[in-house]
Amino acid sequence: MIRAPQPFVTAFVVVALAATGCAAPSSSNAHAAVNSTHPPPSSPAENAAIAKGADPARTDSAGIEWLCKPGLSDNPCLFSETALIVPENGRSYVQHAQPAKNPPIDCFYIYPTVSQQPGPLANLHIDSAQRLVAVAQASRFSSQCKVYAPVYPQLTLPALRAPNNPVATAKKYGHAAYDGVQSAWWDYLKNYNHGRGVVVIAHSQGSLMAEELLRTQVDSTPKERRLLVSAIIPGGNVVVPIGGTVGGSFKHIPACETPRQLHCVVAYSTFDRTPPPDPVFGEPGHGASLLAVTPPPVKGMQVLCVDPAHLSGISPNVLQPYFEASAADKVANPTVAWVSDANLYTSKCMYQSGVSWLQVNSPITPGDTRTPVKPLNVAAQGLHLQDINLFLGNLVSLVAKESAAFRGTAAQ
Repeated sequence: MIRAPQPFVTAFVVVALAATGCAAPSSSNAHAAVNSTHPPPSSPAENAAIAKGADPARTDSAGIEWLCKPGLSDNPCLFSETALIVPENGRSYVQHAQPAKNPPIDCFYIYPTVSQQPGPLANLHIDSAQRLVAVAQASRFSSQCKVYAPVYPQLTLPALRAPNNPVATAKKYGHAAYDGVQSAWWDYLKNYNHGRGVVVIAHSQGSLMAEELLRTQVDSTPKERRLLVSAIIPGGNVVVPIGGTVGGSFKHIPACETPRQLHCVVAYSTFDRTPPPDPVFGEPGHGASLLAVTPPPVKGMQVLCVDPAHLSGISPNVLQPYFEASAADKVANPTVAWVSDANLYTSKCMYQSGVSWLQVNSPITPGDTRTPVKPLNVAAQGLHLQDINLFLGNLVSLVAKESAAFRGTAAQ
């Protein structure tokens, strides 16, 4: 039985970032028409955003358009979490879950490269791709946090796939993409945070945006570091000194080493085999690093590998993946939105010849009819498309532990 995700966009090649590889579960919530009743724009910033394609019903007076935010009537980050758990023996069972009504912390989600719009930068129109990826990557975190996800003018897939140099495209337009993320962060802190702890969650291009945000706005500011529960930013080539846990990309934000550690970062690059020479992910100064808004240092550095399966403490180094339920699964179980193959994958951080990666293994024993996910036909990207979904259950469990630890420190 195939449990592999169904990509809704194709990966790009060479050094360009890859889009997510999991289509979201179908739902009227994910595709509902937006509420057309909205008061007239109240500020020049709101007017300017609407002129760039922003939906008035999702745009606040600061000019920030929110893909996900508490209170939105059409929120792709609030979604059924009911899943079909498929163990090795085939005796599947349904896991019932829903978003929390009033979670104690926030999550700030920056989505990966999904825009198929023409031109180097996406406008602020919300396409189906943003909704799909928000459901696929961010919605299950709503059991632990209120999810805020801004729409930003990201570098588009056509621009990064073009024959001309994608590095030159990133250098020319990357700051404009980042400015949208930074403005949203400022808006979030001023108008929505209210002193609550926040987990920054991102992937791929989103992780590059998050790295710049953390470096410039959080790392050097003790007040904002105290609000940072953690940062989960795979697929962005965060670097640390070889053998170290802090320094490199960030001076004060270390790698997460225990499940209840706070103010730390989880970052990794997923492969199912040893990466080839010059990989897109896992080697300082190569691939994704070249697309960063501010390229991280290279000399004496390695790309950080933090294994979320090891940290989550559910079962050491055993993955809890969540992918879209197939049509057949939904026929048999109409309430199911997700499928999770129990005890199919294990993981381990590896380092060889200057490359760091999170090795994912999926040994199939006789009688096991499940099919592990496979990378696309770009060996240098590995399992990048599945970075988050392979570990989604582990990451949500980790956030739950971090949230409890944060509330404990806040109560002291």
